[in-house]
Amino acid sequence: MLLVLIGAIGVQSSAAIAMGLFDALGVLGTSSVRMSIAAVILLAVFRPRLRGRSRAEWAGIVLYGVAMAAMNAFLYLAFDRLPLGVATTIDFLGPCLVALAASRRPREGLLAVAAIIGVGLMAGFGGPFDPLGLVFAALAGAAFGLYTLLAARIGQSEGGLPSVGLSVAVAAILTLPFAIPAVPLLEAQHLLPLLASAVLGTALAFTVDTMAGRLTSARVLGVFFAFDPVVGTIIGALFLGQLLTPAAVGGIVLVVAAGAGIVWSAGERRVP
Repeated sequence: MLLVLIGAIGVQSSAAIAMGLFDALGVLGTSSVRMSIAAVILLAVFRPRLRGRSRAEWAGIVLYGVAMAAMNAFLYLAFDRLPLGVATTIDFLGPCLVALAASRRPREGLLAVAAIIGVGLMAGFGGPFDPLGLVFAALAGAAFGLYTLLAARIGQSEGGLPSVGLSVAVAAILTLPFAIPAVPLLEAQHLLPLLASAVLGTALAFTVDTMAGRLTSARVLGVFFAFDPVVGTIIGALFLGQLLTPAAVGGIVLVVAAGAGIVWSAGERRVP
């Protein structure tokens, strides 16, 4: 729980830092350059081996990198149009839907209805918020669902943290088409915020999430990811002035509670 909380604080605080670079580098340019910096840092720290890995291990590494790249790109596009708390709440639905898809019991269905009502409170009575921003957040959520499953898988594999470095390198390669055009736009004052954002929101966050995945299951990990919307709402209000209406806050609370309940309940095992 502590590791995931650290990751959530890192992701949301780095987003608040990076948003100040959107005008200069572009949304995708900022996200992609961060990813490249984080890849260099993690490869230097963990020095992962390239030989001796099975095809299945490489498939997991590449897929984890794809999930990282998609999640970051779409989430940052959502951050550009939505408050942090709203974007991360929609994003959190990804792990919830993964758990819901594996369940057939009425209890999870009722919790899903509660989560949908929470989304309605945010998007309707608590907004209205940018429709395209909501779409980007939903796409980020789809990638987040895959990320949740793979964080546990990679964390519990023999490769462990060195595999995370390779996955971030894969994500950096995939996002190079957006990073390369942003490089000529870099100025001296951009370097420190980029470095801080890359370390906090990418290198640190992906590392602690994978460490958490090594200690527990995807089910428990998905529940703990409910920290993200809460931390995003607090940081958005304190540092970005993104004050939400009571209805929107109520929607976030409803989605977080229902989503955590879905993930936990769907993972229960019946004792013979």
